[in-house]
Amino acid sequence: MEDPNGNAIIKAVILIGGPQKGTRFRPLSLDVPKPLTPVAGYPLVQHLIESCIHVPSVKEVLILGYYPADEITPFISEIGPLYSSIKIRYLQEYTRLGTAGGIYHFRDQIRAGLSNTSCFILINGDVCGDFPLSEMLEFHSIKRDIPALLTVLATEATRQQSSNSNFGCIVEDKNSHRITHYVEKPETFVSTLINCGVYICSLDLFPCISKIFSQRQANYYAGEIQDNNGDCWESIALEKDIITPSVGNTGCVYVYRSNRMWSQVKTAGSAIYANRHYLALYRERQPERLANSRCKTRNTPCKIIGDVFIHQTAQIDPTCVIGPNVSIGKNVVVGPGVRIKESIILGDSVIQDHSLVMYTIVGWNGMIGKWTRVEGTPCDPNPNKPFAKMDNVPLFNDEGKLNPSITILGCHVRVPSEVVVLNSIVLPYKELSRSFSNEIIL
Repeated sequence: MEDPNGNAIIKAVILIGGPQKGTRFRPLSLDVPKPLTPVAGYPLVQHLIESCIHVPSVKEVLILGYYPADEITPFISEIGPLYSSIKIRYLQEYTRLGTAGGIYHFRDQIRAGLSNTSCFILINGDVCGDFPLSEMLEFHSIKRDIPALLTVLATEATRQQSSNSNFGCIVEDKNSHRITHYVEKPETFVSTLINCGVYICSLDLFPCISKIFSQRQANYYAGEIQDNNGDCWESIALEKDIITPSVGNTGCVYVYRSNRMWSQVKTAGSAIYANRHYLALYRERQPERLANSRCKTRNTPCKIIGDVFIHQTAQIDPTCVIGPNVSIGKNVVVGPGVRIKESIILGDSVIQDHSLVMYTIVGWNGMIGKWTRVEGTPCDPNPNKPFAKMDNVPLFNDEGKLNPSITILGCHVRVPSEVVVLNSIVLPYKELSRSFSNEIIL
């Protein structure tokens, strides 16, 4: 099918996983599904949806995951009127099917309305960035001796980061941009070119997955494989089961390099980094979303430094200093003399007079008392290393001690007046009575 301008209609698919995933995003994901956690004022998955709708030929966005439908569909109903030019649907997997198993399970819904020569966009839900989707589509459609089955978005990382088992690593033919070697999360150095988790997929991908599915099915009923670790035999990984064998056999997988902003969002700490970059994108493309020095609450300007998002329902005292890189959610109340920097304040929270909040995520319905200091330690990429990416630092070091990181307050946490909370994680519904440093408060 084609749109009124004669362009082939395509679809976008976003893979959001399910409740058994996102454990590193706790305690925030204990209350709200990770894809719906606000960053820069909007849920993570909404940023991905907006990336897709900037491509004119995208007419439908399918969100795949195994979260219960009643946790995702209210969000889709809420944002639907904002994007009336496209359809947005949630398709619930019955179990964890993997990055390729999910799209194969819903292959009929993905192919419906598409021409045989069309393709679709596939995005992993745990990444953020400024994706060059239109450029990728143009690159994918180039006529070649070996047509593209998949086009993989890639970026450069440091040599150390590409060897630490966090990324899929790519070796490419510099002339044709074909991927000649691919290793998912290698333990030794392969390449500094890493997979961004964003793909353009031809519809010919489905017969490739079908072969793997049929073989797995035969092996399962022959008793040669069985479900384990919560994974169904139908679980198929795009990276290990499709890309790795394809680059060696058919050579039909290509890479598109990008130096635009990109990061994984695996941990709650990485949300602060994503927040900063999405706010910077607002400044370039959607400045109306940002507060500025003329932002007014109670008819008096408050001081705004740098890029700041403030929800229209928030109440900010005019004596506050907010920014840079701060997001303040619905119905938040911030008292006189408060300083907030490099933080996310989620909905219905209260920060009382003269408190300081830095490098912190304050969960929903949180309360921080007067003259209190809540501060974390940023784990940003090393600015002195070209191509450095956000590291997903483990909670504990080799000595069993908590690594310094941002401070995270779960929902309904109450922090009293005149205390200090540093580099700590507080689980939901806790009422602190004293200062804490480098602790997990259960």
